[in-house]
Amino acid sequence: MRQRVDQIASVIRRAVSSALSRGLHDRRIRGLISVTEVTVDKDLGEATVHVSVLPAEYAQLTLHGLQHAAPRLRALLGKSMSLRRIPRLQFRLDDSLKKQAEFDRALGEARRSDRHAAGDPETEGEGP
Repeated sequence: MRQRVDQIASVIRRAVSSALSRGLHDRRIRGLISVTEVTVDKDLGEATVHVSVLPAEYAQLTLHGLQHAAPRLRALLGKSMSLRRIPRLQFRLDDSLKKQAEFDRALGEARRSDRHAAGDPETEGEGP
């Protein structure tokens, strides 16, 4: 049963990602939106779509727009999936990509400061 749930989650992820890349014609949905994960209940009644939105200032407004578009997305899923019952879609923000970007930026800054402190000739002439 778990394999079927995972397959359905994968199909939902691809379909929602595809719909987002084509655009939903909602002014609230802005920025770079990535579907990071989809979890589906065992009874297939509800699917939680975790999305990352960059830049972060668009996140809440985009989430609101996605919630509003959920019935349309569900209807699109119904056309592409052969299930008796299409799960309801719930959207949640996933800030893991934002945290990863901040970590990568901090790591890069730490490496530059280490090179600069060690007198690395590659960093000579670089600003702070």
